[in-house]
Amino acid sequence: MLLDNLYGLFSNDMGIDLGTANTLVYVKGQGIVLSEPSVVAVQSSTGKVLAVGHEAKRMLGRTPGDIVAIRPMKDGVIADFETVEKMIRYFIQKVHKTTTLVKPRMVIGVPSGITEVEKRAVRESAEQAGAREIFLIEEALAAAIGANVPIHEPAGTMIVDIGGGTTEIAVISLGGMVIADSIRIGGDEFDEAVIRHLRTQYNLVIGERMAEDVKLTIGNAYPEKKQEVMELRGRDAISGLPRTLEIDSNEMRKALKEPIDAILEAVKSSLERTPPELAADIVERGIVMTGGGCLLKGLDKFLSKETGVPVFRAENPLICVALGTGRYLDELKNIRSGMK
Repeated sequence: MLLDNLYGLFSNDMGIDLGTANTLVYVKGQGIVLSEPSVVAVQSSTGKVLAVGHEAKRMLGRTPGDIVAIRPMKDGVIADFETVEKMIRYFIQKVHKTTTLVKPRMVIGVPSGITEVEKRAVRESAEQAGAREIFLIEEALAAAIGANVPIHEPAGTMIVDIGGGTTEIAVISLGGMVIADSIRIGGDEFDEAVIRHLRTQYNLVIGERMAEDVKLTIGNAYPEKKQEVMELRGRDAISGLPRTLEIDSNEMRKALKEPIDAILEAVKSSLERTPPELAADIVERGIVMTGGGCLLKGLDKFLSKETGVPVFRAENPLICVALGTGRYLDELKNIRSGMK
């Protein structure tokens, strides 16, 4: 214990939200110090990492034959073990600007539905990347902590954390998860739904970055008074030539209907399984939404209308999980008997 305290003085212990779309790093005593896309550019012939994060994301879909831009996380779990290890190592080195002999402790947020094999892959990646000690925390619980939800009270709160690869739904009371559900639908599926819709309805082929741009600009889940319009650029599926298309927010709502309905069904299913006393608390307190996916316009109104329960966005939805891992890290001395 004394040695552990001594190590703590010299290492930048960190909480990591290892997301499908973005990775955020919280450093003890400093707050969130890094937020970058979970993308790595690799030279395929040598396996050498050429770029990580923002620089690598700019290369997506634009690389020459010998360079591959990889998103090593898929549906909230590791899809490419070696690349994730390199990515975590890069982020550790970026945060640990000075060379230190003491390896950091890490708290990493993981989806509640992952298997033991997937948990072991996260631990091993972090160990290989240079972590001294690794703790895992469910993303929904971390999101609740980061959103300042009073999780230790004897009252029910529902969290809906919509990330890039998964949507985590949990009912929390007395510091634990009473109901937990994880579906592999998130911001990536929103993008794929847009790409599919434009291909089938308009024979227009667009890339991931354009799909994300249109989702963020005019994507919506609930009708607004003002209809927005955006011009898209892509390739004609029949002629193969470049083409532009104007699309409005009503059309985008149709494109996004399938993944949004899947999230609604998962929320309804969790509410149906919630004990009556806690369900009454949720009706009074509302549902708290976190994660980048909850920024889709009108999603809070749509879920509230369909469930009959008030829905609120957390104050900083993009950073809630990272903040939660950090606060868990800060309290680690008191809760060492937690998830390890």
